Amino acid sequence: QVQLVESGGGLVQPGGSLRLSCAASGRISSIIGFAWWRQAPEKERELVASIISSGSTFHADSVKGRFTISRDNAKNTVYLQMNSLKPEDTAVYSCQAKTKSGMSVSTYWGQGTQVTVSS
Repeated sequence: QVQLVESGGGLVQPGGSLRLSCAASGRISSIIGFAWWRQAPEKERELVASIISSGSTFHADSVKGRFTISRDNAKNTVYLQMNSLKPEDTAVYSCQAKTKSGMSVSTYWGQGTQVTVSS
């Protein structure tokens, strides 16, 4: 089992910055990757960014150049640095972790954190 706790959401003006954190606990050694997803009202959930054990990252085109995913292994924490925020970035952001045990892959989710970009 893996537990994920997100923090760092809030209200920010357009052009501002926020940093989301996702602290992992439990079977940390079985985690093979993390991802940040977001879901805006009446929209489908969207993959924002991901990072795998090797350190390779992916960022969606909609956030490339503005958002950066990173991981602090010593703190078992994944971050999403969000700069130049736009109103269309408003959504509930959720942290996801995937674990592997043998041939079995499991997915865990945090509780989500609201990000609102508005003047």
